[in-house]
Amino acid sequence: MTEECIHGLDLDRCDICSPKAAVTTETATRAPRQVKSPRLTSLRTPAAGAAAPVGVKRSTPIVSSKPGIDIGEQRMHHVTHLSNLPSILSSGIHADQSPLLTSRPTVDVSSADNRTARRSTPVAGETGSTVADYVPFYLSPQASLWADFRSGTADPRFSPEASARPASEYVILVSTAKTLAVAAAAEQVRSGEDLATLALAGQDDSVVTTDGDAADPRTRFGATGDSSTRMLQRIVTVKDSEELLEAEFLVKGSVAFESITLIGVANDRARDAVKVLLATSKYKPRVVVHPPWFAVASDPID
Repeated sequence: MTEECIHGLDLDRCDICSPKAAVTTETATRAPRQVKSPRLTSLRTPAAGAAAPVGVKRSTPIVSSKPGIDIGEQRMHHVTHLSNLPSILSSGIHADQSPLLTSRPTVDVSSADNRTARRSTPVAGETGSTVADYVPFYLSPQASLWADFRSGTADPRFSPEASARPASEYVILVSTAKTLAVAAAAEQVRSGEDLATLALAGQDDSVVTTDGDAADPRTRFGATGDSSTRMLQRIVTVKDSEELLEAEFLVKGSVAFESITLIGVANDRARDAVKVLLATSKYKPRVVVHPPWFAVASDPID
């Protein structure tokens, strides 16, 4: 059996109890090996080795201005009340005006006035859809609107019922930009839409990026596949904290729960409640207790 050190590690793996040999001058001055920067792919490009959905063409990769950043792996966050999770598990997350939404959520986070504003705000670049046709995601768990909610700041965008509930009763459903975009494109194909024709016509609007509150008239939209990718790339690479905290990533129609890879909760009680619901479900996302996502926000982006 390998001997353990006083720090609970294998003795030969503890840098304190078994310090490594000093680096020689020759080693220290050796030129570092050149490593190629990873390429930044289009949102709809599936992960390496994964098959693209039938009818979905792989997009040409876009090279990032900053090495090591893949916007497809940018995490997206959807906040909802725990009581809404059973219906989400059974049928997915639905946009306010999705035809698949048959009843209002148990706890409707959005106020009536906010729903009206989003229903009347067209998505720039095309004529048919409004913001209410999309499921909203934040680019950060410290998004400004969610931070205001946690701080108890009165905001007319929240319903009175939602505002009366503590942040600890909410859950954050996490996915990635690429996962959501590929799933949205596949859904378009299943519904009989020709993605190639839509792209050529500038109408491939299954995912949309905004640089602020989508219902604010000052907000700019990346309302097609290419423009959404470019706007998201700029927001993520520039790291402008205000823009990152205000931006939205919108997914048209509905989001199946299989696209959710992680559920963030505030405490052990919420984690246990979520795990009870997942026990009878075919979905097995990670459930993580992460109090900073639910505490009064005053720290840098996490």
